[in-house]
Amino acid sequence: MKDNYDENSIVVLEGLEAVRKRPSMYIGSTSINGVYQIIYEVIDNAIDEAIAGFCDQIDIRIFKDGTVQVEDNGRGIPTGIHSQTKKSTLETVMTVLHAGGKFGQKGGYKISGGLHGVGVSCTNALSEYMKTESFIQGKAFVQEYNAGKPLYDVKEVENTSGKTHGTIQTFRPDVSIFPDVNVNDKQLLRRIREQAYLTGNILFTFKDERSDSFNLPYNIYFEGGAKSYVRTLDKEKRSITDIIHIKKESQGTYVEVAMQYTTEISDNMMSFANNIYNPEGGTHMTGYKTALTKTINDYAKKMGIIKEANEMLTGDDVREGLTAIISVKLENPQFEGQTKMKLNNSEIQSITRNIVSSELEMYLQENPKDAKNIIEKVLIAAKARKAAKAAREAVMRKSAFEGGSLPGKLTDCSDRNPDTSEIFLVEGDSAGGSAKQARDRHTQAILPLTGKPINSEKYRIDKVLENDKLKDFIIALGTGIADNFNIDKIRYKKIIIMADADVDGEHIATLLLTFLYRHLREVIEKGYVYVAQPPLYKVTVGSNEVWVLDDAELNAISKKYEDEGVKISAIQRYKGLGEMNSDQLWETTMNPETRVLKQIKIEDVEDADKTFEMLMGVEVPPRKKFIQLNAKNAQVDI
Repeated sequence: MKDNYDENSIVVLEGLEAVRKRPSMYIGSTSINGVYQIIYEVIDNAIDEAIAGFCDQIDIRIFKDGTVQVEDNGRGIPTGIHSQTKKSTLETVMTVLHAGGKFGQKGGYKISGGLHGVGVSCTNALSEYMKTESFIQGKAFVQEYNAGKPLYDVKEVENTSGKTHGTIQTFRPDVSIFPDVNVNDKQLLRRIREQAYLTGNILFTFKDERSDSFNLPYNIYFEGGAKSYVRTLDKEKRSITDIIHIKKESQGTYVEVAMQYTTEISDNMMSFANNIYNPEGGTHMTGYKTALTKTINDYAKKMGIIKEANEMLTGDDVREGLTAIISVKLENPQFEGQTKMKLNNSEIQSITRNIVSSELEMYLQENPKDAKNIIEKVLIAAKARKAAKAAREAVMRKSAFEGGSLPGKLTDCSDRNPDTSEIFLVEGDSAGGSAKQARDRHTQAILPLTGKPINSEKYRIDKVLENDKLKDFIIALGTGIADNFNIDKIRYKKIIIMADADVDGEHIATLLLTFLYRHLREVIEKGYVYVAQPPLYKVTVGSNEVWVLDDAELNAISKKYEDEGVKISAIQRYKGLGEMNSDQLWETTMNPETRVLKQIKIEDVEDADKTFEMLMGVEVPPRKKFIQLNAKNAQVDI
């Protein structure tokens, strides 16, 4: 084969071509999440102006054709000729990667999203059309772009808006880059509300002309910062302390922490750097956790509650039932990844640790009632942890990887490759029997579950692991649980919940999802969890049989045949999987060529936490309120 690698093989991508060529390198994904990211980049620029003290209103608008507009009343983008690019500074900001007021000692922002944020130029590159309007001292300047390329030089135009200062960014995400550009109002609103909490004293407005619900401006404004955020997160929970609010500056870094203990058994902690959510935490979260564990241990020792080294509380103990917002604002943040998943500045760990340690120690001394409630809570958690350890070890001793045997009820597949193996969690012995006959023995394992698993939202891990159904599942899966969890040991990368298409079946599926979310969340995050969609009806038309998923599909099919003048001779409703013979179960629910599976994803952790707490938690009033508000939408199985 001829080797043609020479000077002609080297391609230089000019301007923003590199972003369009490899968008995922810059924004993480070309899925709908990438669309959100390019919107957030523009909103974050406006928020940087607010943090710097030059902006107090940000307006977000979506037009009927999907075009997005973000307007702020900040300083506007400078338009003079830039000394390096010899072009207008506005054009430089919009068309050159890593150009902006966030770089260098003379940057326009002391605190901002940081060096990894390629920012608004990425939005420009990945939009089929974009228009930038900058208002400075009553003058208006404009430039438009197609796929990141300017259509003309920056020009001054007549200012008909009356706006004296600020920026308006109008853009339409490129459908040739993003297969799906249909952003969700609730997700955008959630992000906007989050920013309103963290910045404080800024009015956000949101309007979506595509939606009946949001076609009028939606106004969001908070004064309390992180404290207001925690109050909202804990609105439906029973708290056992006041909100502990810490706000202090050290070495040019501002640390704000709001935290509150509740009666819940799960924690909810979120970290932010310069208002950017860091889902994987980072040095600020590490510093906070270290301070929390040490300070509570020190207090318990001082009060004589802890006397021996083996009585020391762990991080899991002191975080049980805790809601916390950890927000830092710093110069020159260093993030892991373009989408800022994790803060990496090493100095922030000690700054956060020192501030939280001293302030929390003072709070515990000055608020003995709250301190007593916290200590009682964490001691119960520690006791449960020790019981859970014994239960986990019992599970591991039975695990196949520890020399034991797989659960007796498991009918395993012959394939040992997790990438091609799948396990069906089947409701009931009857359906389990049909599934065992129907399955592909090479790749499909069957684990029948008789009765309902324990509610993992109400009980700690030690009680959960006493439940035989869940214990068998953990052993079959092979990953272990809690401290022993190892995703690399998973035996099946398709975990399929197969329950009846009725209320009981949905309840069992919900209980299993609750367990997976609370104790094996990574298998959901990896995309390994699915819910089978068995048909509810079999429709017979002449000699043909049609499987129908639900009532809506039945109505549509019935109307179609009625319009065509075709008579339906029989409609059979299947109340349970056990009513199907093995051939029918294979054809409708298990055959990879014809089945329908619903993949379980976590789009928003905060929303998921609230949903599981509300539906499955110990507090009745939130669930009662939900039922009252949504009763009219319920499908009652009579």
